[in-house]
Amino acid sequence: MSVLSRLRGEQRIDAERLAARIDAIDRFIKVVDGHLPEQRLIAAHTVVERAGARLALSRDHTVVALAGATGSGKSSLFNALARLDLSPVGVRRPTTGMAHACVWGNLQGANRLLDWVGVLPRHRFIRESALDGDDEAALRGLVLLDLPDFDSVERSHRLEVDRLLGLVDLVIWVVDPQKYADRVVHTRYLQEFRRHKDVTVVVLNQVDRLPPDEIEPVLDDLRRLLDQDELDGVPMLATTALNQAAMSELRSLLEHTVAERQASLRRLAGDVDGVAEQLSDVVGPAVAEDEIDRATVRTLTDALAASAGVPAVAEATERAYRHRAAQTTGWPLIRGWRRLRPDPLRRLHLPSGPVTPNTPIGATSVPDPTAAQRAAVGLAVRTVADRAAASLPDPWANALNAAARSRLGDVPDALDRAVAGTDLRMDHTPAWWRLIGGLQWLVTLAAVVGLGWLVTGYVVRALGLPALEYPKVGSVPLPTVLLLGGLLAGLVLNFLVKPLIRHAARRARRRAENRLRAAITGVAREYVVAPVRSVLHAYAEAREALATARS
Repeated sequence: MSVLSRLRGEQRIDAERLAARIDAIDRFIKVVDGHLPEQRLIAAHTVVERAGARLALSRDHTVVALAGATGSGKSSLFNALARLDLSPVGVRRPTTGMAHACVWGNLQGANRLLDWVGVLPRHRFIRESALDGDDEAALRGLVLLDLPDFDSVERSHRLEVDRLLGLVDLVIWVVDPQKYADRVVHTRYLQEFRRHKDVTVVVLNQVDRLPPDEIEPVLDDLRRLLDQDELDGVPMLATTALNQAAMSELRSLLEHTVAERQASLRRLAGDVDGVAEQLSDVVGPAVAEDEIDRATVRTLTDALAASAGVPAVAEATERAYRHRAAQTTGWPLIRGWRRLRPDPLRRLHLPSGPVTPNTPIGATSVPDPTAAQRAAVGLAVRTVADRAAASLPDPWANALNAAARSRLGDVPDALDRAVAGTDLRMDHTPAWWRLIGGLQWLVTLAAVVGLGWLVTGYVVRALGLPALEYPKVGSVPLPTVLLLGGLLAGLVLNFLVKPLIRHAARRARRRAENRLRAAITGVAREYVVAPVRSVLHAYAEAREALATARS
């Protein structure tokens, strides 16, 4: 199959689809910003910037570069294609460190493109003139560049070549029979263009220096080397600048490339392919944003709850319940003594009832976490990150770990606010407390009445007055029954109610602990799990964007 036949069979690149792929790379960069190392994204940034600039410039021009080593004859080939002596040709090397450009057609229309490429105005030439008529019309739109030697002794020349090779639409590699197998051209350049086969051409120049029977063996050997470079199928031509007839196939290739106007799109598509392949190791299987299971969140909550002093608060709630219940249901005569004892919850500066959004919340007096508790929190946070990163590629592990720890500095204050803002349901007095308290007042009143009655009788006798006649219950005087019965009933009632108070206090402790753990779980999700899920969301978006870029 001839070179032109193969080129005509190439699939066309849809410009809108290519723009969508470039947008996908740009979206990938944005969603992973701050999550992946910046050096991993340098190539992606470069492709997006170059592609955006190239698509915004002239689509009517095709930039073709002649690249080659010292003595390959690329400048002579450049002049032969232009049919004018435009680029300096000399024996001394390096001849020039700047690229020369020859434009077929209107130079003004290509100036913005050449400004972007970086060719100085004094090195720009226009090929067509009124004397040519339509002789050069087939190449109208071609911008041909003669690059400096890529093996120049001047480092600045090599850097200029590397820069320009990243900008041009199509590269024609010019090799000569003496150095076509040079290791530098193959390992440093040709192999790097394996993703740009559609915009790569290799020319064996100066074939006039070879005996006719050696041209085919040299071409076969060059093809073998290109296959090793993964450039199989790349067009390969034999030329000599001394014979225009030998230039016809190369000229026809350029005419086809210019007419097709696909080279710039194919170059950009190759760049996107290369970046997508380079980034393929940073995405893996799909991962749900709720990848963190309940067991992991529960472990984190346990660690945070211990650090926040939830067990101490729960115990204080139980003791506060007993304290308050005893104040209401105990003997009225000793309730005042109980009021002298501090309330366990108030000692921790914790509110008893609900806290409204407008209620100011002060700092609590909950004990500070121990070193072991702080270490347990750090381990639990790391477990959350490790669990989320279990099925993700390595670069995301650091991002997830950093996200999990990103708000740890705010966690102590958040835990304190969560504990202080939790409604422990200790602001109301149960009805049965009032009932028992009323009974205690009733039996106490009976005992006081009986005692007063007995004292009155004693005083009357002491004054020598007629003794009071006490009603009797059986053989026992009623005042004595009231006194002893009231005291005994109070003791029995107090004894009977204590198990109820202990049971209710334990229930209050469990209720408070559940409510506190719910508040602590909210802190865990907001300050640890939410940042991790944000990274997982970014991973999912990055995976989707990269899939679009690959398609």
